[in-house]
Amino acid sequence: MSLQVKPENFGCPLPAADEDTVQLAHGGGSRLAAELIEQTMVPAFGDPVLSRLEDQAVLEAQLDPGERLAFTTDSFVVDPLFFPGGSIGELAINGTINDLAMGGARPLYLSVALIIEEGLPLATLHRVVAALGAAAQAAGVRVVTGDTKVVGRGSCDKIFINTSGIGVVPAGVTLSAANLQPGDRIIISGTMADHGMAIMSCRQGLSFAQPLTSDTAALHQLTEVILTVAAKPAGQALRAMRDPTRGGVAAVLTELARASRVGVMISEETLPVAGPVKGACEILGIDPLFVANEGKLLAVVAPEAAEEVLRAMRNHPLGRQAAIIGEVTAANSGLVALRTALGPERVIDLPSGELLPRIC
Repeated sequence: MSLQVKPENFGCPLPAADEDTVQLAHGGGSRLAAELIEQTMVPAFGDPVLSRLEDQAVLEAQLDPGERLAFTTDSFVVDPLFFPGGSIGELAINGTINDLAMGGARPLYLSVALIIEEGLPLATLHRVVAALGAAAQAAGVRVVTGDTKVVGRGSCDKIFINTSGIGVVPAGVTLSAANLQPGDRIIISGTMADHGMAIMSCRQGLSFAQPLTSDTAALHQLTEVILTVAAKPAGQALRAMRDPTRGGVAAVLTELARASRVGVMISEETLPVAGPVKGACEILGIDPLFVANEGKLLAVVAPEAAEEVLRAMRNHPLGRQAAIIGEVTAANSGLVALRTALGPERVIDLPSGELLPRIC
């Protein structure tokens, strides 16, 4: 008895190619996966270490005495992927750079990992990856390693991004939320609530006389200016820095007050809010203190250095609208209070829920 092999009895082992959307095979070890990495990912970042496509990035780390490494990681799931002033790509790069910069670090290297939903248009993926590469290049920070996974339809919402970063903290710089002292001044680098309100208006289809635009930006060059001015032979005039993302300025100030066991008093009249954002917040009944920012920082500075730091910040493009918004107090440990424009004071009580989910 002879066995007859008929070609029509066998299916093709290769997935059906769809040139316009991401397939599950793009996340496996297939030819499509190799093409995606080699034709889309590597060119976007243009880094020689990344282009080797090793399982790890082997990097030179020559530290001067007293220098330390800083390491951070973050994930980004913003909805929508593209919004006025930026995209999930810029957020992923800038957000991780900013986390390093808030500790006084000089960002050096980043990793980028993508979790992509099957069926995502390849044109959308190309836009996101191009934004990632452009943001890293603009910031002067290298993307040296990464990963790509594709999950089935419905397993994630279009694309999620994880980024990790490594930077170097200069000798003598020790910033911490626990460093605050009574009398310290609190400086914000610019207007509040720009990013969160831009996302809300875009997501809800709201239109205003003046468009709301995200403030996403890499802040490491601004923090270098602050560090240079605040450095003193007798010690650090700069106590701490934070970027007020989720939870906004209110959440960060509460975290600082609790960590240092001090009080914080801010003044409503000094809080910078752009006109269109202020109008949108008033219409929607939202307090800008609780709205996310993606290109602003809070710096807590010793009183004797506050004015000099403020002047230096205002001389930087990302600090033109910097303002001293309050000070640290010995009273009311762990609490943040607001002195209203009419004079009375009220405690800033954080909401129990999230004002606007998936803003970064």
